Amino acid sequence: MKKKLPPYQVVYEDNHLLIVNKEPGVLVQSDRTGDESLVEILRDYIKEKYNKPGDVFLHPVHRLDRPVSGLVVFARTSKSLERMMEIFRKRQIQKTYWAVVRHKPPQKSDKLVSWLVKDEVKNQVTTYDREVPGSLRAELNYRVLGKINEHYLLEVDPITGRPHQIRAQLAEMGCPIRGDVKYGYDRATPDKKIYLHARRLYFVHPIKNADSTERPLICKAGVPRDPFWEEFLELDQEQVKDKNIDFLY
Repeated sequence: MKKKLPPYQVVYEDNHLLIVNKEPGVLVQSDRTGDESLVEILRDYIKEKYNKPGDVFLHPVHRLDRPVSGLVVFARTSKSLERMMEIFRKRQIQKTYWAVVRHKPPQKSDKLVSWLVKDEVKNQVTTYDREVPGSLRAELNYRVLGKINEHYLLEVDPITGRPHQIRAQLAEMGCPIRGDVKYGYDRATPDKKIYLHARRLYFVHPIKNADSTERPLICKAGVPRDPFWEEFLELDQEQVKDKNIDFLY
């Protein structure tokens, strides 16, 4: 019997950080469903790899929604957690996502600015074109990488880090993400995933080298193995400018 692959791929690992490429459908942290989370899976991975007795310290620095794939950063020490949280808070990190959307964006590239209000009960945000009570400003940049039939591959650089920001703002633009029925796509995928992928991260490592020099980190995550993603990988290179497109496995 073929061994089942884990629902993640280690992209970077040292004594302070663990960065993985997660599959869609995997929880980052436990919720009321009781399903096994990536935190639990990776704690077992560290315990086994390093033969660690007792509890393993591992904490996600940020989250990805369950149906989203791509890069997730975990801190392996309290010191790195504190410093990574500061890096995210000060927006000293560059994040890039890929999204497959329905319909043609109004511009080949543009900046979107919205105000978001989250319904905690429904776990859904509503977008507004102006500030309203309880709203948070959300900004992102996007550009079109390629097109197949009525679907477009977008590269998205969020400036702010609001919950469901990319999903809601692209839907507001008239371009819901494939499979994202919560934000306007007409049907779900069989496995409930959506075609949003956390592709790239760039930041300075929170712990300096022994000689006190800084360590810039650039991490990239290959897309999940999936027939629809594969169609975009076969686009002419004149359409897809980023030639470094690869698979999760």
